[in-house]
Amino acid sequence: MKLSRKRTKELRKLKSNAEELWQQQQDVLDHASTVLRQASHQATLLTNEHVVPRVKTTYESHVRPTVDKSVLVSKAVASTAKKKVLGDVFPAVAGVAGSALGVLEVTKDFRDKLDELSRNAKKSVAAVPAKKSGLGVGTIVLIVLGIVALAGVAYAAWQTFRADDDLWIADDEPEVTGSTNPTDAPTPPSV
Repeated sequence: MKLSRKRTKELRKLKSNAEELWQQQQDVLDHASTVLRQASHQATLLTNEHVVPRVKTTYESHVRPTVDKSVLVSKAVASTAKKKVLGDVFPAVAGVAGSALGVLEVTKDFRDKLDELSRNAKKSVAAVPAKKSGLGVGTIVLIVLGIVALAGVAYAAWQTFRADDDLWIADDEPEVTGSTNPTDAPTPPSV
């Protein structure tokens, strides 16, 4: 099949445009790869500068004092503590641990999906993979979940050991007669 000059010229022009478009796409993908590496680096820096200190501060100011109070209270009421721990705290801790394990499993699946998505993005960009340094998002999520679980355990222990003075009724209180005047007390029956 012989093509006319006009068609041959148009096909060459089309081929040239296609090659130019291909080169532009390669440039865009290279630029996207560079931006992705920079964004990943910045996210790691922001995590280390802002998230990690906040998590540490929250742990030091909220969780640790609660745990310390729980330890002091448990030493003061050692005989009652054993019964309460076995009857109240242990089931609560088991529930929190079960929930935490469920969350960890979901987090692991989510992390695996993120890793797969990251690998696919790196392949499509055809970039050299950047070295991973510092704490990753998954690690931060696991730290936060661990702190939440620990806070749940501490809260359950605090609720178990706190003093509920209003719940107790003294045995030696006088009977209520309805009158506030002690001279209006009922007289004993005469014989």
